[in-house]
Amino acid sequence: MDVYEAVRSRQSIRAFTGEPVGREVLERVLGAAARSPSGGNLQPWHIYVLSGDPLTELKKRVGERIAAGDRGDEPEFAWYPPNLTSPYRERLHEMGARRYEAVGIDRDDAAGRARVRAENWNCFGASTALFCYLDRDMPAPQWADAGMYLQTVMLLLRQENLHTCAQIAWSEYHRTVAETITPPPERILFCGMSIGHPDPEIPHQYSVRAPLSETVTFLD
Repeated sequence: MDVYEAVRSRQSIRAFTGEPVGREVLERVLGAAARSPSGGNLQPWHIYVLSGDPLTELKKRVGERIAAGDRGDEPEFAWYPPNLTSPYRERLHEMGARRYEAVGIDRDDAAGRARVRAENWNCFGASTALFCYLDRDMPAPQWADAGMYLQTVMLLLRQENLHTCAQIAWSEYHRTVAETITPPPERILFCGMSIGHPDPEIPHQYSVRAPLSETVTFLD
């Protein structure tokens, strides 16, 4: 698989089989991803990979919180600007509409939307999850470095015929994740990532991307 095909075929999978992902595959991918660029070669990411009993226990604990009506922990960072402007607002709304429409959930079905969203914390059935932490004092450039690293991981996993779903939603229950992983207190959870084999019985949608003219300006 060439790089273009890896980029084209990468998508956020939200229905995995429970088939395990081999440790040797993960070590190969994460070892190669270490070549990702970072300012000053800081390599600011701290990665924890969960599978088996630790991941099962984490899913169980978060599931119990959700079932009890717990809406999550105090946010440690903002996902989006407080007043999202155009065209970003429209892109976000379109993504949400397509997501829930694909599984037959009406816009006004709050309970149905909550059920669909709760699948995040079951890793959509995936057998493996990766969690990315950074030191709390790292500024925006190092968060950008972590994003480049995570994209590299996702593309390398495509080479291994695996799929992913990057999930900032895990930060909503960062305290429970920390109870399982026990990271040093100076680290903050950026996101999780489900890793595995897509369920062939479930249709998987590609998100629509803006045309090049909306995001790129050439000055010749």
